[in-house]
Amino acid sequence: MKLKDMKAGETGKVTGYTTSDRNYRQKLLRMGLVKGAEFTLTRMAPLGDPAEISICGSSLTLRKAEADALDVEKI
Repeated sequence: MKLKDMKAGETGKVTGYTTSDRNYRQKLLRMGLVKGAEFTLTRMAPLGDPAEISICGSSLTLRKAEADALDVEKI
């Protein structure tokens, strides 16, 4: 599932990445979006850009391309 399919307030977990660009995956990893990382979707803009998540005590704002590169599941 994609981040855009979740609703604000739901908790999820990163399960993988849909991008084959190694540099882009490394950028996501540096932001703390590692496989198995749990997060809470705090806000989703009406058109899905941007999405705000809370992960490891930090708040991240993801652009649509960044959010679409993540595979997530609800927990």
